[in-house]
Amino acid sequence: MAHVAVAQFAPTEDKTANLAELTRLVGVAADRGAEVVVLPEYSMFTAPAVDERFVASAEDLDGPFVTGLREMARERGVVVVAGVNEAVPGGGKIRNTLVAAGADGELAALYRKIHLYDAFGVRESDFIVAGEITEPPTFKAAGLTFGLQTCYDLRFPEVTRRLADAGAQVVLLPAEWVPGPLKEYHWTTLVKARAIENTVYVAAAGQIAPMGSGSSLIADPMGVVAASLGERPGVAVAEVSADRLEQVRTTNPALALRRFAVVPKETVN
Repeated sequence: MAHVAVAQFAPTEDKTANLAELTRLVGVAADRGAEVVVLPEYSMFTAPAVDERFVASAEDLDGPFVTGLREMARERGVVVVAGVNEAVPGGGKIRNTLVAAGADGELAALYRKIHLYDAFGVRESDFIVAGEITEPPTFKAAGLTFGLQTCYDLRFPEVTRRLADAGAQVVLLPAEWVPGPLKEYHWTTLVKARAIENTVYVAAAGQIAPMGSGSSLIADPMGVVAASLGERPGVAVAEVSADRLEQVRTTNPALALRRFAVVPKETVN
């Protein structure tokens, strides 16, 4: 059994202020017993549009922002998962990267977003390099296995299925779920669907307005919302349990009964 927190806020173009707000939110979550804290995509830096400002904001993974995340995780004794703008050699584009900073201050896992947000009038690929398809990113904490995916990945059920196949019991999903017609409905529906069809927990942390829809939530393997937030900054904590997973998978052995596997496409547009 473990306690997982989702925390939401509105990152700005001020990286120092963003790190300070992350520190505050992680402190609140740790004080409430969380062992793993999930923060939004682009927690390091967000501007009103994905453009050259994102490229200028990027840092290496040994830069001050990730170093701050690692120090924060070590000081509070929790795993901190957050989205950062990772520099790419050459400087023309960046990577949209999730960092899982372990309670020991070391990097527990790393995930570079595979599915870029070229939809709903946005073209993330103009300034972001898609991550390569590698082994699904997982790490262990508090006796459970956690997996990582990012925002738009939620619309591709294969991503979560690969994590489940890799042993993930809890999927952590930082996001900047851009507001728009029916978008919040899509968000909550898809989070619960990924939990139900894979019989896993999904802990989804989104940015709030103006750039995100908020509504962060933790869904259990039956799709029950164990904890949630509205539109304001805050932290929600829920218990995640291997016993609950086993009970659900006994009742609904969908993973064992399925007859198809996930394989990557050979080409990407």
